[in-house]
Amino acid sequence: METAMKVRRRILVNNESIRAVSRETGISRNTIRKYCRDETPPKYLRQKPAVTHVLKDYEHQLTQWFKNDLKRPIRERRTAQKLFEQLLLEGYQGSYSPVCRWVKKLKLARSSTVDAFIPLHFEAGDAMQFDWSMEVVVIGGIEQKIKVAHFRLSHSRKAFVVAYPRETQEMLIDAFVLALAFYRGVPKRVLIDNPKTMVIKIGKGKERDFHPRFLALMNHYLIKPVACTPASGWEKGQVENQVNVLRNQLFKPQLSFGTFEALNQYLLGHCEQLGQKMHPQVKDKTIDQMFEQEYAWLRPLGRAFDGYVEKAVRVSSTCLVQYDTNHYSVPCEYAKQRISLRIYANQLVMVAQQQVIATHPRSFKKHAYWFEPWHYLSLLKQKPGALRDGAPFVHWDLPKAVITIKKHYLQRPRGDRDFVELLLLIQDLGIDVITTACELAIENKTTRLPAVINLIHRLTEVELPTILEVPQYPQLQTPPEANCQRYNLLLAKEVA
Repeated sequence: METAMKVRRRILVNNESIRAVSRETGISRNTIRKYCRDETPPKYLRQKPAVTHVLKDYEHQLTQWFKNDLKRPIRERRTAQKLFEQLLLEGYQGSYSPVCRWVKKLKLARSSTVDAFIPLHFEAGDAMQFDWSMEVVVIGGIEQKIKVAHFRLSHSRKAFVVAYPRETQEMLIDAFVLALAFYRGVPKRVLIDNPKTMVIKIGKGKERDFHPRFLALMNHYLIKPVACTPASGWEKGQVENQVNVLRNQLFKPQLSFGTFEALNQYLLGHCEQLGQKMHPQVKDKTIDQMFEQEYAWLRPLGRAFDGYVEKAVRVSSTCLVQYDTNHYSVPCEYAKQRISLRIYANQLVMVAQQQVIATHPRSFKKHAYWFEPWHYLSLLKQKPGALRDGAPFVHWDLPKAVITIKKHYLQRPRGDRDFVELLLLIQDLGIDVITTACELAIENKTTRLPAVINLIHRLTEVELPTILEVPQYPQLQTPPEANCQRYNLLLAKEVA
């Protein structure tokens, strides 16, 4: 544009010849004549069609994949990197950059507005951000959806993640307890969303009615909960971004573990690795170095919160408590009574009269039964026949010697009563003593109950103290004389 203006001025204003201007500038005379005829800015006209990129043959396929991903949940949509890897399998031989540009073009065409945000600043020890994400993993050979709790200290960017089967109240509390133990301190605030496990009612602005149990957790650690405005994830944008980043880094391709404990150990190890990365704002320090500085501003942790959710339940006539379609046994003394059930993230605790009466690992299967055979021991005294077909005793894990005695007893009449008596002795004396007695009885081939009880008594009898060795015993001064007439004298006195 500037060159055309100078040429036009020299020809039309200064009256210089076209040949002279062409000789000095190197521009052809035809071009100079074109500049003089047309005052519009010169435009480049392509003489030949542009060379197409190797992506040209795959643009339709890439666009179709992008449209198909729009029908999926956001967390399951493929990134440009994943689409690029898929194209490589289809025979694409180009680089990643054209794919990235094409995906960006598709996203801009779909979005009519561009979001703008205000950068946030958090002081050390001020705020922690929390959010849930849903992922798909394989646990114990079964593909299932899980919930992952994400935490992030806003100043140091220290991250912590832990996985659970569900997003329930007790698991929310357990996640907070584990996160604060991981940070070894307590921040002043926590920025959260508005799920029902934390917020019961959303009021105007920042007014919220929080769940009582969640408030108890916040009160224990003296943390101020701050619920974000609905649909305003930018208020806790760090943890929102962490969800997307870790989903691509950790859960793609799909993870497979035998248990949730193994999965959480893997996630914990990755959290430690994230701490070694450079801080996104303080370029000369790692996240762990920034965390060590922020740790001084965190309040002391103190005693851990007892993170259970409690509800009243009724014990059935079969001494079972039902929770979440599963059944758990309690001592038979509490049959048909109402007790308190304390629900933890990984176990269930039954309480009656402020005393713990039973504890079971929590099952996330459907219609499962968890028996503790010792809970039914008192009933066996009245119903010894149930020992043969009772469901609690089918998979009873007893020592090998005791099982051998059981099989021997149940082969003869009234043998079930004898074995119940032996079980009662186990409850009183302990399994180790009875196991030793059974092993001795099998070795001596004396398996009848009286013989086993005799061996138990011999194992548990109190040892008499040894007689003290005295160098000189007291000696009688006048040894007694043998005189049978003394008996007659006693009889004479009795008659008189």
